[in-house]
Formats: sequence, C-alpha cells, structure tokens
Amino acid sequence: MAETWTEERLTADGFERVLCEWEWNDGPRTGLADVQGKPHYFERHDDDRAGEADEYRVWPASEDAVKLEREQWAIFAGWNERHEAGEVSPETHPGHGGIDARYDELELLLAPHRRPPNDARRLAGELRFDTGTRYRAEGLDYWFRWRPSREAAADHQVPSGASCHRSSGT
Repeated sequence: MAETWTEERLTADGFERVLCEWEWNDGPRTGLADVQGKPHYFERHDDDRAGEADEYRVWPASEDAVKLEREQWAIFAGWNERHEAGEVSPETHPGHGGIDARYDELELLLAPHRRPPNDARRLAGELRFDTGTRYRAEGLDYWFRWRPSREAAADHQVPSGASCHRSSGT
C-alpha cells in the first residue's frame, strides 16, 4: 500500500487535486487535474526514465468542458460505488457504451477537448495519495505536484553569457 497524506499536508506541500481519470497503466495516463489552481487535461508522455517523475502534456480545460467532465465523472463514480458494493457487475460499466445514454453523449461531446493541442506544455508530475477512497465524485485519491519537465527546462535555458533581462531601450 502506498503511503498516504492528509489533504492539508498535500496542499501545504504544493500538490494539486486530480479531478477525473480515464486511463491508468503503471500510473495515471490521462485525466483532468488542477495545474496552478486551474483545471487542465493531462496525458502521460511515454518514455522510460526509471526513478524520475513521469512527464505529461498538459493543456487548459474550458469551464464548459470541466462541467461536462465532472458530470461524466459523477456517473462513473456512482457506478463504481455500486460495483464496489457488489450491486452491479463489470459488464455494466458506463464506459462500455450503450449502458448509460448520457455518459455516451458526454463521451462524444468531450472527445475533441481531450486531444492535446500542439502547444501543450510538458510538465513532470510527482504523485502522492490522500487518505480517501479511490474514486469519488469530487476526484481521486491521488494528487500531483507539477514542475517543468527536463525537456521544457532545457528548451528555456539561457545560453552562457546571455542576459535573461530585457533591455529597456534607454
């Protein structure tokens, strides 16, 4: 079992809430999380760097998209709660399609928002878990602390001898 932290400690340490998740494979792959206090989509960048934080492409989510994402997530979280209680089988998962008409409609509406734009930022995400249940309507049991990725930092290095201050022209 992974070590867990309180929400207060996570916040104090600079971690931000994960709101929705669509894929987990050896860690979070895609979803919606706060980045600098605002909801952003995230998609894990695939490269194997053992011992380093995973890198993600992140891009802002519009208020309208966040509202729809949260609605779809609530449908899933409700299903998961019933599944954990033994009330429904895995075959009734709304993501299978044809199970929940609104979930299916939201999937179509949200698909364009979930595609990373060419200018998506690259950030490294450090993961920590809180003490709550895994899937809940307000989000998940893991949080991210974001920092510039190694590539992003290399792209923005100031060459030796160059100034990073702009001239005022005077």
